[in-house]
Amino acid sequence: MYGSRGAGVRASVAVVALLLAGCSGGDSGDGGDGEKDRASGSDITQQPSGTDPFWVNPKGNAAAQVAAYEKAGKGEDAELIRKIAEQPTGEWIGAENPEQEAKGFTEAAEKADRDAILVLYNIPHRDCGQYSGGGAADGDAYRAWIDGVAKGIGDRPATIILEPDAVLHVVDGCTPGEFHEERYDLLKGAIEKLGALKNTKVYLDAGNAGWGDPEEIYDPLKWAGVEQADGFAVNVSNFYTTEDSIEYGKQLSSKIGDKPFVIDTSRNGNGPWTEGDEDERWCNPPGRALGESPTTKTADSLVDAYLWVKRPGESDGECKGGPKAGEWWPEYALDLAKASD
Repeated sequence: MYGSRGAGVRASVAVVALLLAGCSGGDSGDGGDGEKDRASGSDITQQPSGTDPFWVNPKGNAAAQVAAYEKAGKGEDAELIRKIAEQPTGEWIGAENPEQEAKGFTEAAEKADRDAILVLYNIPHRDCGQYSGGGAADGDAYRAWIDGVAKGIGDRPATIILEPDAVLHVVDGCTPGEFHEERYDLLKGAIEKLGALKNTKVYLDAGNAGWGDPEEIYDPLKWAGVEQADGFAVNVSNFYTTEDSIEYGKQLSSKIGDKPFVIDTSRNGNGPWTEGDEDERWCNPPGRALGESPTTKTADSLVDAYLWVKRPGESDGECKGGPKAGEWWPEYALDLAKASD
């Protein structure tokens, strides 16, 4: 097990209706002067597009927490959470209304002249039934869900992180063998469908620097269609340093056609936790910190972007006193922010 992904879909369902109702707003602006573009109707701002072309959701959980702390007169806590609220994070598309959610997020992002980051996490037999277990009922349901996502995105810009853990859980045997062939087929189909969209980039999840032998994953990634994708993603919802993630990603890239990759830097500021139960070090570890801010200006030409795929402050699962996977946990969010520069 390499990290329950904390589906994060509960909040997505809640905010997408607001976005579709036109509550998100946003001035376009190219950010070329280094000034933040102010989001309409909110004091949560977009980052300069020249450095960070991704959309900040002004209605996210962290933004709501900022407002709540300000209302309660907790200005210092509000400013700490603002470190999270004013960075673009992944929007995890829910199972029920993929077209509506994908449309809402990409329309709001386009209005702000930014790209939406969408995380697709609905593969059948997801997470081997653990903290983030679930997923589509079967292959046909998953294909229909992907069709809905694609229809919702249309021609609008989107960066997609496809199915965290899906390939790794085939390789490590966590996903039963009778589902392996179908899973590869579903991932290939999703890459083909989403990759055909005009302004969409697709990155297939490829694990993290703490995973076992990288040589075991080269062929499975190819069987899942990574060579047809725009690249792959590493360290999703995990804590390995950016330096270690670059090394791991470059090792993979050299075996799969020098594909570029993106790194989840959302919570890797202090690296991984090395204490406690080894099997659950990934789950709400204490003493962690926010990592590098999302940007396309990275330390290596093979790294397309640093992204905050996992939304900092949302639980990995019911461990170490945390709420259910994907639920907002303000105390953990504050700890992440306090530990960050």
